[in-house]
Amino acid sequence: METDGKTNGSNGAHDTAKLDALVVGAGVAGLYQLYRLREQGLRVRAIDAASSVGGTWYWNRYPGARFDSEAYIYQYLFSEELYKGWSWSEKFPGQPEIERWLNYVADRLDLRKDIQFGTTVKSAHFNEATQRWLVTTDKGDVIDTQFLVTCCGMLSAPHVSFPGQETFKGHLFHTARWPKQPIDFAGKRVGIIGNGATGIQVIQTIAGEVGHLKVFIRTPQYIIPMKNPKFSAADAQAYKSKFEHFKQRLPHTFTGFEYDFEHAWAGLSPEKRREVIEDCWNDGSLKLWISSFAELFFEEPVNAEISDFVREKMRERLKDPKLCDLLIPAEYGFGTHRVPLEQNFLEAFHRPNVEIVSVKNNPIERVTPVGIQTADGSVHELDMIILATGFDAGTGALTRIDIRGRGGRSLKEDWARDIRTTMGLQVHGYPNMFTTAAPLAPAAALCNMTTCLQQQVEWIDNCIRYMRAKGLKVIEPTKDAEDGWVTHHDEIANATLIAKTNSWYLGSNVEGKPRRVLSYCGGVGAYRQKCDEAAASAYQGFAMN
Repeated sequence: METDGKTNGSNGAHDTAKLDALVVGAGVAGLYQLYRLREQGLRVRAIDAASSVGGTWYWNRYPGARFDSEAYIYQYLFSEELYKGWSWSEKFPGQPEIERWLNYVADRLDLRKDIQFGTTVKSAHFNEATQRWLVTTDKGDVIDTQFLVTCCGMLSAPHVSFPGQETFKGHLFHTARWPKQPIDFAGKRVGIIGNGATGIQVIQTIAGEVGHLKVFIRTPQYIIPMKNPKFSAADAQAYKSKFEHFKQRLPHTFTGFEYDFEHAWAGLSPEKRREVIEDCWNDGSLKLWISSFAELFFEEPVNAEISDFVREKMRERLKDPKLCDLLIPAEYGFGTHRVPLEQNFLEAFHRPNVEIVSVKNNPIERVTPVGIQTADGSVHELDMIILATGFDAGTGALTRIDIRGRGGRSLKEDWARDIRTTMGLQVHGYPNMFTTAAPLAPAAALCNMTTCLQQQVEWIDNCIRYMRAKGLKVIEPTKDAEDGWVTHHDEIANATLIAKTNSWYLGSNVEGKPRRVLSYCGGVGAYRQKCDEAAASAYQGFAMN
């Protein structure tokens, strides 16, 4: 590693490492970004707080964590050899297998030598005199880099907000910071807060292991039952033979999945609509949500009919009217929140050791030394508390770093006023900073993540190649271009029912966060086309010098 500056042992000063690019994060995006930038000959390093690679799939090792994208499409498609060199054991594998896969990728591409683990980026300040970024870490490293590429993940900043947590005398865990050592639930009184996709996976997994489980529920969720067949060698060979098909298809569908919307609601009879809905439901995947009828995102009557269908399916399994009232959504429509896949989640509530505590009208007030206290003064005594409380999505991973652009402007302060990006790839006022999985791109939520992250990584890599070929040093989106993208994003988002529903998709789970649909709703294929057009126009809307 090249350095400039001198080490002074007496005052603990560190050398300044000089890089062409620094990649923050070693998950799905960070690994590929490091590979691409290194392949074009840049001096590049990746930094990650974890002790190994994996990103989301390193941190989220809670009981029951698994894919809800099919394993054979949640993959890198830039190398047929890499794709075919790994075989999945089932359609929706669990976290341990996913983590092993990402380690396989890192080893196959020989990436570890350029990753600094166990390190957190504390600050990144743009120096207008040198037109480079000066980055500091919690280890005292100082890095002078031309390009800063953030691959921090959409859901990587845990959102926890209960007073008194530090006083709890039992064990308290956040699902996104789950310990590596096994947790013994036997005989324990366990409380879990949150019943989104993560909470559901934990609840259905531990219900049979704990002594008693209290599930604190504010907003019930629509669900889809997961069908998760094991893969034989023949199955693996069958999906591997479709590599070229996936490579051509996935980047152009609405959500980056294999399946896409094929039917128009208005063109079908009621009987045919029901048949399509049933077929999608029976697939045991996210197909009903992202491949039945696109109208469910835009038209209330269509959404209402599909919502009624899912409620009917849930009632058939729950039976108990009281459980139906607590677990079946009534106040918002199917698909306007993140839709989880589940395996016997509803049946967990038929167990005598599982109890629902509704906190909709009686919210959690605080954590006490012995458990959880609600607004009515009740204290639920517990041995263990699990927080499946979600994330400061999209923005949190970046606003927790002290990022300062031109004129010392702060990204945290800018996004506290208004969450804005240019195609989720750059932010006006922050030259030479590229972002993946950032707001206002489909990678913020409505996408098979590997599809979208690969596309963004490749766009960033190609942009930097273009700059180097032209002898250009600095790139930044113009204010007009960013205004145009935000307007376009909002026009599409505000036409959807998503914009009318409180959820983390709008940041409404974080108090005080500016309200804006975080994910681009125009579709993965359409977004890719917009990005490609920007590149083909010699990056019109981006000031370069």
